[in-house]
Amino acid sequence: MRTSIRARTLYTGRSVVRDTFLILNGNKVEGLSKVKKGKVAGEFAVVTPAFIDPHSHIGMFRAGEPAAEAEGNEQMDSLLALPDALDSVQMDDTAFRDAVELGVLYSCVVPGSGNIIGGRSAVIRHCAKNTNDALIARAGVKAAFGYNPMSTVEWKGKRPSTRMGAAAILRGKLVEVKQKMEKRAKLPAKKKHEGPLSAEEEVLARILDRKERLRVHVHKIDDIAMLLRIVDEFKLKVTVEHASDVHEPAIYRELKRRRIPVVYGPVDAFSYKVELKHEEWRHVRHLIESGVEYGLMTDHPVCAARQLFYQTRWFTRCGLSKQEAIELVTRRNAEILGLGKTLGTLEPGKWASVVCWNGDPFDVTSYPVAVYGEGKIVFAE
Repeated sequence: MRTSIRARTLYTGRSVVRDTFLILNGNKVEGLSKVKKGKVAGEFAVVTPAFIDPHSHIGMFRAGEPAAEAEGNEQMDSLLALPDALDSVQMDDTAFRDAVELGVLYSCVVPGSGNIIGGRSAVIRHCAKNTNDALIARAGVKAAFGYNPMSTVEWKGKRPSTRMGAAAILRGKLVEVKQKMEKRAKLPAKKKHEGPLSAEEEVLARILDRKERLRVHVHKIDDIAMLLRIVDEFKLKVTVEHASDVHEPAIYRELKRRRIPVVYGPVDAFSYKVELKHEEWRHVRHLIESGVEYGLMTDHPVCAARQLFYQTRWFTRCGLSKQEAIELVTRRNAEILGLGKTLGTLEPGKWASVVCWNGDPFDVTSYPVAVYGEGKIVFAE
């Protein structure tokens, strides 16, 4: 069934179009038209793609629940490849509703940063009734460097008290798995399935084979430098997640050279620990000017998921156009998560996930008055 949405200004996620109809057909975008097709759902000042949060703990740290009931970090050991973030998400978290009302319809939920390896990510839709319906993709395995893993010495298992200790634990395990993989590779073809790898080591083997991406929590310049040494040693496929303390541009240029993406932020969070002592919005310009591929996160609940779009004001202040700011939280975030064929733009064949505004989204008095999730109305003012 076709639905037409009239937009005085439409951001496709790649360009800006004036005075057009966005045509939805079922759960997909059919295209743009100068004339209506099917039922007209309404006329709106501005229409944008739905927003995507590429790094979040929504549903794990839940609104209105005590910290003791949060499920962001499993504390049984420092290397945990098997935990699945989806298993600790509860869809009755009211933060999902708040995010949907501000046009944030999708998140990549990851375990917290207390462990060197924390577990699998889950890309979810916010307006699902349960986590089976919510899951739309996987986007790698969470890892963490810097202060956070070394701050958990009282937790169970083998724990580092320094950065070098954390790196040593990770290196030791990766070497062990690599040696087992080499041993398995020498087995006859009919016996390769008998190779000496545990279920957890099989995940690490996929990381070593570059079939899984490590999404690495890291804030400081030298922590990123340490990550690059490990990348060189083991040929890993990674993203740099946060980079909030980076206050000089050189490390971003190096990440660009290596084609390593940055999932930046959150920008509006309080700098609550020493490794964030250089954090400030003005350093966004180093990210922009370097040319590195980057997206923008909330790290919910560090910054509320509903605030994802509003963080882009710092990027426009550092030189992005409005169109580029919209792209940042739509197309760019989708592509970093490997979802560029499905989400992020209002192009034919993409999911019909659309935010309809009563005014310019960059005006603080404007807000969404209708939100469509995959062709269905999920919020109306």
